[in-house]
Formats: sequence, C-alpha cells, structure tokens
Amino acid sequence: MTATTTSARSDLSELGRSETALRTFLHGLPGVDQVGAEQRAAQLGTRSIKTSAKAQAIDLAIRMVDLTTLEGADTPGKVRALAAKALRPDPADPSCPHVGAVCVYPLMVPHVAEVLRGSGVHLASVATSFPAGQAPLEIKLADVRAAVAAGADEIDMVINRGAFLAGRYSEVYDEIVATKEASGDAHLKVILETGELATYDNVRRASWLAMLAGGDFIKTSTGKVPVAATLPVTLVMLEAVRDFRAATGRQVGVKPAGGIKTTKDAIKYLVMVNETVGPDWLDPDWFRFGASSLLNDLLMQRTKLTTGVYAGPDYFTLD
Repeated sequence: MTATTTSARSDLSELGRSETALRTFLHGLPGVDQVGAEQRAAQLGTRSIKTSAKAQAIDLAIRMVDLTTLEGADTPGKVRALAAKALRPDPADPSCPHVGAVCVYPLMVPHVAEVLRGSGVHLASVATSFPAGQAPLEIKLADVRAAVAAGADEIDMVINRGAFLAGRYSEVYDEIVATKEASGDAHLKVILETGELATYDNVRRASWLAMLAGGDFIKTSTGKVPVAATLPVTLVMLEAVRDFRAATGRQVGVKPAGGIKTTKDAIKYLVMVNETVGPDWLDPDWFRFGASSLLNDLLMQRTKLTTGVYAGPDYFTLD
C-alpha cells in the first residue's frame, strides 16, 4: 500500500468524528449522471457470452447465491431443508457447486447451523430490526449478538433510512460502527434499501457512508419493498466500491438482492461486475445475489447445457 493510500485512509477514517465533515464529504462526491448510468447499464445488459463461458458463469452465479427465506411462516424444518439444498443444489449431479450462503431470520439460525456446520457455506442472518430498522439501537445490537452467538458468520443489517434521508449521517454512521463491533468476526453486509433512497446520488452517498463506517459488503435491498435491485443502482454501487478501494486500499463486496429471478438476469450482473470493477470482484467473497427463486432457474439452465434437455420447473424443490 502506498503512502498516499495510507494517508487517504487515515483522513477518511476521521470523517465520522464530525457531522459537518461527513456531510461535506458525502455531498462533495461527484453527482451521478442518471441518463448515463441507465444507458450504460442497458448497454452492458445486451452483451452475449458463448456456451463455454455461459457454463462457467452459471456455476459462478450458483456459488454467489445467498439462498434466502425471510417469511413469517418460516419453520425449523423449512430452513433445514433450505440448508440441505444449499449444500447440494442438484442432488443428481455432485459436480454442481454449493451456494454462497443461507440467509434467514435470527431465530432460525441455530437450525441452519446444524446443517451447514463445517461445510464452507456461510450462514447469514438479517438483523437490526429487519426490514424497517425502526427500533432502539440497544435492541438492534442485541439482535446482532444473538444471531452471531447462534452461529451466523455474516450479518445483514438495515440502515435507518429515515435518519439518512433527513441528513443525520453521523447517526447512521455510528449505528453501522456499533453493529460492526457487535458482529465480532462475522462479516457485515449493510442494506441500503435503495428503492427508498429516491436518487442515484443518495445511493452513492449511502454506499460511501456504509463503507466509511466499516461495512464489508453493501447490499441493495431487503426484498420487502416494491423496488429492489436494478442494474443502474448496482452500477452506481460498483463504481463506489471501485473508487473506495482506489482511495483506501480496502475492498468491499456488493450484493444486489430482490427481483433477480433468471439466469439471464444473473449473467447481466456478472458482465457488469467484470466491466465495471474487474475480475477481483468475480468471486463469492466479493459479490453475492440475494435470491430464492434464482437458484432453480440457474439449475434448469445448467441441466440444459450438460444434458441438452430442460428439466421441468418442478424437478427442483421450490423454496
């Protein structure tokens, strides 16, 4: 790491000490060209890849899936079955890779941990009063500590969008810092809920705020609001992690979540990652898909490539 990068990291780490400094920095970030971002995302979405590359892309996308269930009707049996599917997505084909993680509510973590222990599949838990984030900080942190104690090695927290949109950036920053501390060794994914942030400029500011506060990943959405992940929003976030690494030397992951349902969609995102931030991020450690139904489509397309025949939609378990 160069002396310049070390100095930049030191300077940026001081921003959270002052609301004024944090506001000045965030509002001094370059504005996002909305038309340009949307055109660039649309252009990247038209790229085609050859069959051999498609097979590699499908396996990579499977390894990047955070197989997720976040429903009030979740039961221990349901999440254990989901964890078993995460380990062997296609029981008939042992060459099929496992997914990146299983993501559940904190109460379901112990049941998933029983299945995943020692497998290499991560166990993610939403926390901090997901999905609204409207709870006192001490309750949010207790939520995090309980999930980690039960076996979660990744925490998906939600930011206080009300505080962010009101310009109370230090409040959001301090909450992320406290959550990171409560997470211990677990990786922290910071959910921006981009569908509620209204503008691409706010997405860029929230991305930088989350990274400055120590987030290991920035994530688009909870999947609980009408507008979830989109290609232009993900492009803005990828540009943010690229610029953040250039400024500080620290790499941060990106997780689009919600609304990504098909192999075609997933490949569009992988092309965008490669073209925007490069191959360093084409790894489950640095890019994930928050999804439930996506995995089945990936498995159907994988079967088509290997056998020449589509498996029916009911061939794989529904989640």
